[in-house]
Amino acid sequence: MLIYVVTQYIVVILPLEVLGLKCPFCNNNEDKVIDSRPIDESSVIRRRRECLKCNKRFTTYERLEEMPLMVIKKDNKREIYDRSKLRQGLVIACTKRSVSIDQIEKITNEIEDELKDFIMEVPSKIIGELVLKRLKKLDEVAYVRFASIYREFDNVDAFKNELDELKKKE
Repeated sequence: MLIYVVTQYIVVILPLEVLGLKCPFCNNNEDKVIDSRPIDESSVIRRRRECLKCNKRFTTYERLEEMPLMVIKKDNKREIYDRSKLRQGLVIACTKRSVSIDQIEKITNEIEDELKDFIMEVPSKIIGELVLKRLKKLDEVAYVRFASIYREFDNVDAFKNELDELKKKE
C-alpha cells in the first residue's frame, strides 16, 4: 500500500512500511482503509483501518505538515520566515506617511504570494528587493527609509545616491 506525503509543492509517494505504520495488534504493515473523514474542517484526517493479517481495526490520524520556509540571511544563517517581521518592517518604513494598514497588508500578502514560488528556502535579498519594488511605487519616503536599513546606508552620500537614482527614474 502506498501513501502520499505532500510537502509544500512536492508530492512523494512512499510505501507504508517506510512511514512505520503498522498494526498495533500484530505489527503487520499491510492494511486497508475502511473510512476516511476530515476532523473539524482542519488539516487532520481520521482514518479507520483494518489489518489484512489479524482483521482487527484501528484508527490513524493524518495531518498535513507544511515545511516552513527558511530565509537565508546575508551571513548564510537560516531562520524561519516570519510574516510579522516583514509586516513590522513595512510599518516602520511607512510611519507618519499616508499609507494605510490595508495597503501594508496588501503588500505583505503580495510578497507572500511571490514567496510561494520558492521551495524550502529564500534569500533575504529577494524579500528585501520585493519590498523595495512595492514601496517605490507606493511611497518614495517609505522606500528610502526601508532602503537605508536594508542596504545599510552608513553616511549621507549613500542617502544622496539613492535619492539621485529615484529622481533619474521619474
